[in-house]
Amino acid sequence: MRHVITEGEEVVSEILVGPGLIDGSPLLPERDGRSQVAILTQPAVTGLGEVVAERLAAEGYGTVSMTLPDGEAAKRMGVIEDVYRRLGTAGVARGDTIVGIGGGALTDAAGFVAATYMRGVEAVFIPTTLLGAVDAAIGGKSAVNVDGKNLAGVFRHPTRVVVDLDLLAELPESLLAEGGAEALKSGYIGDPSLVALYETHGLGAPLAEVVDRAVTVKAEVVSSDFTERGRRAILNYGHTIGHAVEVAAGMSHGDAVAVGMVAAAALSEMVTGFDGATEQRDLIASLGLPVEAPTVSRARVEELMALDKKRDDGGLRFVVLEAVGRPAVVHADPTSVRAALAAVGIEEQKP
Repeated sequence: MRHVITEGEEVVSEILVGPGLIDGSPLLPERDGRSQVAILTQPAVTGLGEVVAERLAAEGYGTVSMTLPDGEAAKRMGVIEDVYRRLGTAGVARGDTIVGIGGGALTDAAGFVAATYMRGVEAVFIPTTLLGAVDAAIGGKSAVNVDGKNLAGVFRHPTRVVVDLDLLAELPESLLAEGGAEALKSGYIGDPSLVALYETHGLGAPLAEVVDRAVTVKAEVVSSDFTERGRRAILNYGHTIGHAVEVAAGMSHGDAVAVGMVAAAALSEMVTGFDGATEQRDLIASLGLPVEAPTVSRARVEELMALDKKRDDGGLRFVVLEAVGRPAVVHADPTSVRAALAAVGIEEQKP
């Protein structure tokens, strides 16, 4: 399967989805001027990084490999600065390519590095988690964390994303569930059939169809509004509260998005009359995802939400649902937002 993201008539990014792509498909787009490839990985996938490096070396490229920390630690500015220095020492030039292999945090870091090193070099991503494959690696938004989540970032597309379904088939249930949160998000905002797929099969939903449907939604939305001046904002369903909970409680991204979607559905009930909040909560719980936040200060969550990049002159924007597959972006009043927080167990702490 091949998906593309376009700007006007031009294809700016392609997403290849299928089994056995690491061994049998070109990893890099054909072009002149590339002599070196820098491979950024994380500890759990260094073996895969070595396989990719050997393959690219056999194709005549010089390679340099770096292992970044796991998870959000890869997105610290100190880590990014160290990568810049190592790229410079290795002689990676503007015509070269950075390949990011790993989960969503790793491809975020690799994309940020590629977009800013020497004012921009080519990026190619090989996501190794479902969350990365259906969301983080796709769409050209890369960011690092400065106080709040993803506050320093760029818009720049990877030229290619290689989603090898054989890699995803080996994932443990916990990572399938985390990725399922982002896949469900795509379903709720743009493809009710994807929601139905999880309702029918749970975590046993066929990966090929899950990835295909989720990528279809994201590619279409991004193609219509790359820099998030309008419609792309719907991809943030569950993320405004989810990102704040992620930072405040130290949760994984997928778990935090699950909590954020429960809160967003509760807000949708109040704002639009959405009648599917209970069904959504039950489905999320059935996948083994949390539907309530850990004990966390409401004041801290509100402080982090105030830093959120989705705010504008009218205040914080929230993505809500009018129905499954029909999202809207609204400014919600503080009383409704606090009720949404209370729906996931975040309430004012009593003295």
